[in-house]
Amino acid sequence: MNFAFFIVSFVLLLLLSRFFYLQILDHEKYDSLSDRNRLEVLPIAPIRGLIYDRNGELLAKNLPSHTLSIVIERTDDVDELIDKLKTLVNLTDDQVLRFYQRLTQQRRPFDPVPLKIKLTEHEIAVLAAERFFLEGVQVEAELIRQYPESEAFAHVIGFVGRINTDELENLDSGAYAGIRFIGKQGVEREYEAELLGQAGYQRVETNARGRIINIIEKKAPVPGANIHLHLDSELQRYAYELLEGKKGAIVAIEPETGGILAMVSRPSYDPNLYVTGFPTALYNELRDSPDKPFLNRTIRGQYPPASTLKPFIGLAAVNEGVINWNTKYKSTGSFQLPNDERLYRDWKTGGHGLVDMEDAIAESVDTYFYDIAYRLTLEPIHDMLAKFGFGQETSWDVYNPFTGINPTRDWKKDRHRFSWYAGDTVNLGIGQGYMLATPMQLAIATAVLAEKGKWTLPRLILHSNNESLMELPEQALPDITLNDEAHWDKMNKAMMEVMYGTKGTARRAGYQSAYNIAGKSGTAQLAQIQRDENGEALGDVPDHLKDHALFIAFAPVEDPKIAIAVVVENGGGGSSVAAPMVRQLMDEYLLREKPNAQ
Repeated sequence: MNFAFFIVSFVLLLLLSRFFYLQILDHEKYDSLSDRNRLEVLPIAPIRGLIYDRNGELLAKNLPSHTLSIVIERTDDVDELIDKLKTLVNLTDDQVLRFYQRLTQQRRPFDPVPLKIKLTEHEIAVLAAERFFLEGVQVEAELIRQYPESEAFAHVIGFVGRINTDELENLDSGAYAGIRFIGKQGVEREYEAELLGQAGYQRVETNARGRIINIIEKKAPVPGANIHLHLDSELQRYAYELLEGKKGAIVAIEPETGGILAMVSRPSYDPNLYVTGFPTALYNELRDSPDKPFLNRTIRGQYPPASTLKPFIGLAAVNEGVINWNTKYKSTGSFQLPNDERLYRDWKTGGHGLVDMEDAIAESVDTYFYDIAYRLTLEPIHDMLAKFGFGQETSWDVYNPFTGINPTRDWKKDRHRFSWYAGDTVNLGIGQGYMLATPMQLAIATAVLAEKGKWTLPRLILHSNNESLMELPEQALPDITLNDEAHWDKMNKAMMEVMYGTKGTARRAGYQSAYNIAGKSGTAQLAQIQRDENGEALGDVPDHLKDHALFIAFAPVEDPKIAIAVVVENGGGGSSVAAPMVRQLMDEYLLREKPNAQ
């Protein structure tokens, strides 16, 4: 018994010593560890800023939703947990697959990993009833992005998507604490920093299951900025309808302000799927489609501008004194360079007869522009086109545009390892060859032409409650000054002849318009095919070899309110296909009653 008493006393002494060490000597350390286990700092995601059109119509909003997530660190067997959840809520194979993909991505410890968003009320109730048996499961109320106009505005508004591994490595972890989505394309990407807002936080006390039992401290998040765009929703929707069943793009600009009124690319896609989860099979189908619905043709579709370039080249010719407005040229149907057997043919077999500049614009006389391009040489043409913004980015807040190609001798040498030939300049005279432009560039150049060389700042933003966003430069490029300002009016008159002249290529589109339109057609040839005397293709031509149809125009000529560029891929003739669309858009915009921009 003495021995037993000694052993018990010794063990008790050890326990008391350990107790003294833990509670007295190491108190601060374990008290801190206990707090860390009991207290957590949780981020509060800010409310993302809203996007409106010029009349206050909501284009991107936030909807309340409940998301089913799993905190991996608080569950012992993820696979078993998901199997159990499948018996409680409707989970698709795609949702489970994306969940496991997210597990492999970099993330912060104890960050919930989403499994399903937009739970139904029934699913929320079932999960609430079973919550004590679902270790690590969270059902969170959050705001998710929604795009009411869906496909019609997809390429201009863009979309938000889940933050991926590459983005997570480069993002400010504090700024994006508690945030799962980031702007990926369009306005959502261009104004990401301003739409985002500032994250808040709350210091909470949790129980052993990790559930919040008390909020100790809270700092509210700062909402993101709301942005109003120059976009006119009615015009945008109408432009989208006009392109139904076609591949192409439409851009409309307000010449006086540079505000982008419409920016449509078709075919399109539903941006809401990037928020709720893109079904894998559908995504793969769209990605691999030859129609390329993900391509934003307004700013990343690069096309030969064809005869829509003739007004700009014509201005270069009269400005350089190579010709004047009365210079006559006999169009016989073909043009030939000195000491060169090749014939550069006009779209009209037999030619147009004796024509001057106004006739050449109205009838789109190719041989006339072959001749003046050859006489001008490359450099004056390039310089004039550059003044109108070709070959460069001039829009202020359009995300990730291509710049097109305004070729130079050095460019061709670097790109193709060949010198620039006179034939290249001849082709450039009718907007073919190496010259490429986006529909946005064509619309911007047309707006500058409408304003007689006065540049503004082409942009989407109209105003915002974040005043710093309105600190904008006045113009993208310097104003264009010609040797004789009368050239502007004379070119306007020539472009009006396109719409109303007896031989104007788009006279049917201009017939009985309630306002004066100045326009220019273009037909970009993609292949050598047999044509009739009017330039129309003979026989069956594969769709991918058909001409691109283009048209640029502005109206009213006396006080321009809208400038438009239309491109229809493999659509045929610019005058027969694209010009009527421009007329319909102008009627819609100029003849309807519009509320004042907000």
